[in-house]
Amino acid sequence: MLKVVYKVTYPNGKIYVGSDITEDIRYFGSPDPKYIAKDFTREQYRDFTVRREVLWESETASVSEVLRK
Repeated sequence: MLKVVYKVTYPNGKIYVGSDITEDIRYFGSPDPKYIAKDFTREQYRDFTVRREVLWESETASVSEVLRK
């Protein structure tokens, strides 16, 4: 199973770096929705794009190695 370290960039420029060991393309981390909502105006809330970039990947790394990255 492919394990990755990824970077999520929100429209306001804030960045979240996380890991995914499930190989689920839909996974964007688990940020607190209250904090994200505070960063958006009502207009931005209606239409926005979030970018997810894979920074590192491995099919053989252990979970602990992924978390260290």
